[in-house]
Amino acid sequence: MPTYECPICHTKTTCARPEDAPYRPFCSERCKLVDLGRWLNEEYRVREELPVDQPDDKLDDPRRELPGGGADV
Repeated sequence: MPTYECPICHTKTTCARPEDAPYRPFCSERCKLVDLGRWLNEEYRVREELPVDQPDDKLDDPRRELPGGGADV
């Protein structure tokens, strides 16, 4: 059976199928909520540089077209 380690408490958990582990990659709802709290408290950060080839003025234009053909205003 596959074994995985909870990234919060490091408990090792085994399950026959991934769908048998409702909180995967966490071992419990508690660990899932601890992780969510860390994201909401900005304890985690995604370290990726923003693309410099896209002008910022396109991002700030309220008349810009949205995917699917509609405008956002």
